[in-house]
Amino acid sequence: MTHLDKMDLKLLAELQRDGRLTNNELSDRIALSPSQCSRRRTRLEAEGFISGYHAAIDRQKLGLGLMVVISVTLATHNRDNAKRFGELLADLPEVLEAYALTGEMDYHLKVVTRDLNDLSRFVNDVLLPHDSVQHVKTSIVLNVLKDFEGLSVQ
Repeated sequence: MTHLDKMDLKLLAELQRDGRLTNNELSDRIALSPSQCSRRRTRLEAEGFISGYHAAIDRQKLGLGLMVVISVTLATHNRDNAKRFGELLADLPEVLEAYALTGEMDYHLKVVTRDLNDLSRFVNDVLLPHDSVQHVKTSIVLNVLKDFEGLSVQ
């Protein structure tokens, strides 16, 4: 693994705050020349430290007002069943994040829908009928106390 120095970490922190920064803007913020910023950014991208650039979109402005955490237990625990469930999730735009877990539940899904009717359709018409799924438990998010704002790169 490549060693990151203080300038690399500063560069990553600034790009994480605003991925649209030009090399000139970035150089002003971290006190490094634009050409050095460009070389470092290119290296960090090539080495996979920077995996992409994304826009933060307000889900509610898009009409996706309901956020739900869904816990799923699989019907059987084998590689094929887990693979089928993973393939199902890959095609579901409602699923923002999915985590395979240890413990009582097999998966936690972070899901957004327009409203309760869409959530009901998603659970009853998509998740529950799937042959890999045994049990689904939904928890509606009342309030987001902390949202992901980036990794600590200090």
